[in-house]
Amino acid sequence: MVAKISLGNSLYGAIAYNGEKINKEKGRVLDTNLIFNDGSGQINIGRVFEDFKRWMPSSTRTEKPMMHISLNPHPDDRLSDVDFTRLAHEYMEKMGFGEMPYLIVKHEDIDRHHVHIVALRVGTDGRCISDRNNFYRSKEITREIEKKYGLKPAEREKITLDMPIRKVDPDGDIKRQVANTVKMVGMRYRFQTLGEFNAILSLYNIRCEAADGRVNGREYHGLVYHATDDDGKTISTPLKASRLGKFASRTAIEARFERAKDKIDIRPTKRMVSAVMSRSAGKDDFIAGLHEQNIDLILRYTDEGRIYGATFIDHNTKTVLNGSRLGKAFSANALDRWFNNSEDKPISPVNEQEQPERNSHQDSGDGQATAQPHEKTANQNRPSTTNRDISDDYDLTIPGLDLFQQGQSFNPDEEEFIRRMKKKKKRGQRPKH
Repeated sequence: MVAKISLGNSLYGAIAYNGEKINKEKGRVLDTNLIFNDGSGQINIGRVFEDFKRWMPSSTRTEKPMMHISLNPHPDDRLSDVDFTRLAHEYMEKMGFGEMPYLIVKHEDIDRHHVHIVALRVGTDGRCISDRNNFYRSKEITREIEKKYGLKPAEREKITLDMPIRKVDPDGDIKRQVANTVKMVGMRYRFQTLGEFNAILSLYNIRCEAADGRVNGREYHGLVYHATDDDGKTISTPLKASRLGKFASRTAIEARFERAKDKIDIRPTKRMVSAVMSRSAGKDDFIAGLHEQNIDLILRYTDEGRIYGATFIDHNTKTVLNGSRLGKAFSANALDRWFNNSEDKPISPVNEQEQPERNSHQDSGDGQATAQPHEKTANQNRPSTTNRDISDDYDLTIPGLDLFQQGQSFNPDEEEFIRRMKKKKKRGQRPKH
């Protein structure tokens, strides 16, 4: 039997969550301790909330006075309501919460029936019931209960790097699926914003939202997760990050943003997307070509049907990149123009990640960047620019040629041609005497 323990400060939220299960006929109250129970299996959220408040101390230093526990037997174990009730009471007694108020609710929303226990973990004197080594104590207790009642040993599902990530199944354990997916995505992919994080989550029918506000005069900044259908419509109650695990918290996700900044290399993705763009006739052709290269394109639309967001998910390099990170040709605006006007196809820009190296070769010695030969061709009708690289403003390369971009199309003869042109350009920029 697996016991999952989460701590929180929202008494009403924990009660309401279980109340919703009951109201949807996917759960029922099995028993209570020091809390009113009319024996109907139903729950009066307001009444239960008031009962819990009667046992709440007027003041306490404990920031999270509530405990939410789920007891999950092995899928092959078939337990009656009486069995579940007995196991829940025995577990709470052995954990040291036998004298505390708590509520036992059976959940039947998935094939593997289980129970949730909402309990107060702070005594009337304001002191918290000891939770030292709770994880190890809980594991020992569940093992004792399994042996005592002849239950099959059950373990938490271990997440490994080779496990496939699947879309959320509405008929399965949504919380567990969301938690597993968020953990696996965080382990495997690199992203730098909440938008990029949501782009990869959307492939598996999950959405994440920032939650900011104040509770009891204190500010909080967290994340809330939603399971969705294929159209992006919410199909479950919101899941606070704290209910999924520390890996899903705002602190953990923002730390991943920071770590990704130094590890992401956009060049492989940009080369591949550029190549696909060069041979694509339009939107459908472009998206299909990307799929063939194991890259997903996530587009976000306004109510009027205009693209306002474009994110590329490269499953080869495990990177998630907003189009603007790759270059202007891959931005939402450029793609929207192209998809709505086949003649307005973007011109793939030179890889910005290679910009520092390229500029170091282009430096003419007087601090000014020297334009490449193809830059002059692409912009011969543009006003001249000084003291800045014109690649900041204009698209420079012609898709399919890749003459000035090392990679699969690298050619020694072309590189020699580039060097000769650079020397000519430098000689042409020498000051006249």
